Amino acid sequence: MATETKTNDKLSFPNLIRFNKIMGTVHLVQGTLMMIFAFFIYPNLDGEGTRTFTIPVVGNYLGFVEGEGLVLTTTDTLFNLPFLPLAASFLLISALFHFIIAIPYKEKYVSDLKQGINKLRWYEYALSSSIMIVLISSLFGVRDIAMFALIALANAAMNLFGLDMELLNSGTDKTEKKTNWLPFIFGSIIGLAPWVAIAFYIGVNPNLDQVPGFVWAILVTYFIAFNTFPVNMYLQYKGIGKFKNYLYGERGYIILSLVAKTILTWLVVFGAFQP
Repeated sequence: MATETKTNDKLSFPNLIRFNKIMGTVHLVQGTLMMIFAFFIYPNLDGEGTRTFTIPVVGNYLGFVEGEGLVLTTTDTLFNLPFLPLAASFLLISALFHFIIAIPYKEKYVSDLKQGINKLRWYEYALSSSIMIVLISSLFGVRDIAMFALIALANAAMNLFGLDMELLNSGTDKTEKKTNWLPFIFGSIIGLAPWVAIAFYIGVNPNLDQVPGFVWAILVTYFIAFNTFPVNMYLQYKGIGKFKNYLYGERGYIILSLVAKTILTWLVVFGAFQP
């Protein structure tokens, strides 16, 4: 899957490195603005500094009750998720990885791209997208710490299967060697787990009419964005059209990531103004 490009091509290695710097800057600016909103603007919207946007995370405990045995007796709030700072954090995580790729890691980045790999992409997605899916699940009623952990780990595993897909098929010419699709298939299966949990909470919610519109907008936007990434990978490994050039798909990942994170972040900001 080695890729040869011309230096004046927007898909050349120098231009992709420059593109990462630009995207890192865009993510950093947005993430910084979101942090400013979270810590300095939002808490004072009512003029008293009392408004918050946090999600309680609970733990459920078993206890022994005479005549009943072990039963669920206690639900404690362990801590509160600071929603807005966490939403900003996945922008800042993306900025950090873009800058790592474009500055200290750029030689390794180029050598990996020649083999059809970008390891840091998958590590970044495993972190940033796991934060977002946890936040989205919390908007539909997920509160238990164990459920949050399983949702995050399932999402991270899905992205690491993406890394495995690239590693197993690295440096191969698709016309000469059959692509190993097992990581793609397994990743798609485990990637459904968070959505099954969210669908369950939606299904048992008797008050869906009270769910704010921005929450539905976030869910639909993320679901669409979520599915564009495997489509991008599928087109890469099928070598369809411009995707025969691995770097075309690499640029596609970068653009998709920016668009998805930007829309989601500002939907969250908009939602913070809702009752």
